Amino acid sequence: MKLHDALAPYLGVHAYGLGDLLHEQARSRPKMPSVIDGDHRFTYAQLDERVNRLAAVLRARGVERGDRILWLGQNSFRVLETLLACARVGAILCPANWRWSPDEIAFALDDFDPKVVFWQEAEIGEINRGARKAWRPDSNWICHDGCADGDNYEGLIASVDPETDFAPVEPSTPLLAIYTAGFSGRPGAALLSHESLLIVAWLSQVAQGVTEKSGYLVSGPMFHLGVLMGTLATFMAGGRNAFVSRVDAQQLLEMISAEKLTHAFIAAPTIAQMRELNADGKYDTSSLFADPGMSDYRMPMVMPAASPMMQAPGGYGQTEIGGLTIATWMGGVAAGRPSPFLQVKVAGEDGIELPVGEAGEIHARGPLVMCGYWNRPEENARRVVDGWHRTNDLGKRLEDGSLVFVGPKTTMIKSGVENIYPAEVEACLRQHEGVADVCVIGVPDPTWDQNVKAVVVRKPGASVDPEQLIEHCRAQLASYKKPKIVEFAESLPRSAVGFVDREAVDKLFGGGGYPSVG
Repeated sequence: MKLHDALAPYLGVHAYGLGDLLHEQARSRPKMPSVIDGDHRFTYAQLDERVNRLAAVLRARGVERGDRILWLGQNSFRVLETLLACARVGAILCPANWRWSPDEIAFALDDFDPKVVFWQEAEIGEINRGARKAWRPDSNWICHDGCADGDNYEGLIASVDPETDFAPVEPSTPLLAIYTAGFSGRPGAALLSHESLLIVAWLSQVAQGVTEKSGYLVSGPMFHLGVLMGTLATFMAGGRNAFVSRVDAQQLLEMISAEKLTHAFIAAPTIAQMRELNADGKYDTSSLFADPGMSDYRMPMVMPAASPMMQAPGGYGQTEIGGLTIATWMGGVAAGRPSPFLQVKVAGEDGIELPVGEAGEIHARGPLVMCGYWNRPEENARRVVDGWHRTNDLGKRLEDGSLVFVGPKTTMIKSGVENIYPAEVEACLRQHEGVADVCVIGVPDPTWDQNVKAVVVRKPGASVDPEQLIEHCRAQLASYKKPKIVEFAESLPRSAVGFVDREAVDKLFGGGGYPSVG
C-alpha cells in the first residue's frame, strides 16, 4: 500500500481555518463575551450562531468558494462576523477604506468584482448609493446599519436558519484581501490565507500579551492589517473586541473607562486630544495606561508595558508578508529577526543572496506570505523569483543575523497611521491637463510625521494653480492622499538613465521624515 493511501483517512483532520477556530471558541468559551459594539453584546456561542446565519445568507446569494465580498463601511463587529462567515463558505473578504472617493470605489468594484457588497448608510450612504447605481444596480448589496430600504443585514440573518454543514477548508486558500498601492500607480489587493491569518494572530497574541481576560479597543480602521491583527489576536485568545465606528477621542475615553479595555490601536494625534479632554481625570484609563496623563503611550498599538513587543518595539513588515512579522521582540537588533514561519534573504536584482552588510531587496517565503495580488498576473510573476516573494523594500543583514530595513524601493509617505504611495498620487496628477511632470514627496510635519507635497512641472502655457491640483486629487482619491502643498518647478532632476531622482527632489524641495525601522 502506498503511503498516501495509508494516511488518506487523516487528510481531512488537518483542514483548519478561521471558521474552525470560531467553532472551538463557541465550545470552549460559550458564555464569555466576544464582541461589544454600542448596544450589541454577544458571547462566543452567540457570535458562532450569528456567523452561521450570515453564512446561510451568503450561500443564498450564490456565494461559492473563491467568490469575493466587499465591505464599504466603517468599523463594526459585523466586519469580524463577515470575515468569519467568508471563512465558513470559502469566500474572500475585502474591508475597503471607507474614505475612498467615488472613483476609487468604482475602481475596486470593477477590479475586485464582488459577489456581495456590504455597505453603510451613515455618513457615506450617498457615495455608496451612487457607486451601486453606476456599477450594477441589480447586484447583491446588503446594508449593515439599519437602512430603511433594500436588504438589511440584521433582518436577513434573523430570517434564515443557521448553516452548520461546511466543507473542510484548505488553510492555504485566500480569505482576506487588503488593497495596497505603490508598485504601478494603481492599488492591488493582496490576498492572505487562513493559515497566514491564524499564524499572525497567534504572533500578535504573544507579542502584545493578549489573553482571554484582555479587551481590545478596535479604534483604528479595519482596512489596516495592524488593526485586524489585534482584533484576531483577541478573538484567538478568547478576549473581548470592543468596536467603535470611527475615531472620536471622547468616545474612546468612554469605552476605555466603561469596559476596562487593556489593548487598543490609537494614533498619536488622537492621544493628544484624549489628554486634553481628560485633563481633569474624569475618565478612568488605568486599564490601558499606567499614567493618567498617558505619558506611557509609545505607539499606535497600545498594550501592557510588560508585553514582549513593548519591551522591544522595533520591526519590519508589510501587508504582503502578514504585517509586522520581523520584529525585535523575537530577538536581535535593528528590525530584529523573522518569525519562525518566515524565511528571509537580502538579494540583488538576480535573486542571489548578498553578503552580510550589503544592501539589497528583502525577499521572503513561507506560509505568512500572501497568495498573490488579485487580478494582477503580471505583477505576481514579477514579484516571485525562484520561489521567493520580492518585497520591493531594501534591507541588509548584520553580522548577528538581524535585519536592517533601509527603505522602500518606491518611497512611502507616512501621514499619521496612513501609508501614502507617491506613485498613486503622481498617477492622479498626471491626468490633469496642466501637468507635464510631477514628483510627490513627503515633507516633515510636527503632528502627522509627514505631509504630502507635489513638485509639479506645468505644461507650456498652462496656468494651473496649487488649489486646482489639490482639488483634482481630492475628487479622485481619499482626502488624506491629496497633496497639502504644491510647488512648481521648471524641471525635475533626473538620473543618468532618465528616471526622476527622488533623493535630489527631496533635497531641493524640503523632503524628509520618511518612515524607517531598525
